[in-house]
Amino acid sequence: MLRKPFFDPNKTYYENWEEGPFGAFADGVVLPAEEPGFEFLGEKISYPLGIPAGPLLNGRFVQAALDKGFDVPVHKTVRSRVRKSNEWPNVLGADIDGDLTLEMAQKPVVVRNEYKEPLSITNSFGNPSYEPSVWQKDLRESIAHAREGQLVMCSFEGTKWEETFTHDDYVDDWANGMYMLKECGVKVVEANFSCPNEGAASLLCFDVPKVKLITSAIKEKIGDTKLVIKIAYFGEPELRELVKETGAIVDGFSAINTIPAPVVNPDGTQALPGAHRIKSGICGAAVKWAGLDMVRRLSGLRKEFGMSYGIIGCGGVTVPKDFKEYRDAGADVVMSATGAMWNPYLAKEIKEAYPDA
Repeated sequence: MLRKPFFDPNKTYYENWEEGPFGAFADGVVLPAEEPGFEFLGEKISYPLGIPAGPLLNGRFVQAALDKGFDVPVHKTVRSRVRKSNEWPNVLGADIDGDLTLEMAQKPVVVRNEYKEPLSITNSFGNPSYEPSVWQKDLRESIAHAREGQLVMCSFEGTKWEETFTHDDYVDDWANGMYMLKECGVKVVEANFSCPNEGAASLLCFDVPKVKLITSAIKEKIGDTKLVIKIAYFGEPELRELVKETGAIVDGFSAINTIPAPVVNPDGTQALPGAHRIKSGICGAAVKWAGLDMVRRLSGLRKEFGMSYGIIGCGGVTVPKDFKEYRDAGADVVMSATGAMWNPYLAKEIKEAYPDA
């Protein structure tokens, strides 16, 4: 059952940031704490379930997620300087029957401000960020709010801020930004390589040599703090190369983010304003197949290469059985964004259905 979402699609990003969260996420009800029964990257957690970087805009959203039993929430991606959000609308329902295959994603997807089950949406924020002093305060307060068995993560994106930025400046922005997360007390940090990082279309995760260079620089900077990298959907040989080159450097992989597709209004016109927003990421039920496939292959490669990285599975977790499918596929932690947005009690339902995960 779809409830009032904790991010209101009818409001701008900044209105949501100032006024949210909404619905049951804001009802003040705190679900009972549970004893830690699982472990992720050396941290004891109560349950292997969270919300990925995206809908948890600030500390209020993160703390609400903790209160509702999402034990591994990820603060929305931040940057080393202020970055504006994409124009409204930022979230729209997607008209998709069944799976959004890679072939189907080459064709326009109709989107509208309507939401139905099985739920799929498009989201287009552009990874906006407030200044570090704002999000660092949020992180410190959220970590303090977390109870035993809860782990607050945060996502960061390096940015080429000026034309004069050199290659080394760009790498340093990644490394120094991740160190800012560490300074706040974040024990597991996430590098967001799965959103357009350079220009309007390029996904950094597909540039394996650059990923290896940047992750090496980050790890040198943050030391024993655990590093997870967020990646998109990969083909078989490409994923093998990524894992072979970086699986011994990073501490974990999170997959997937979204599947990009052209999005249009019902009349066929461009749905989101801006030349760089002809395509937008699709998430929710229609991309579950892709997330599960990536988790299965990451799990297989981990065993094949004798590596020990953690695996976060996300994409299309909207009902309890989706969580179980991800766990069976090999995910150490499972996360839900779209499902959690429209059902703040999804964590409670999953824990009741699968108490032993």
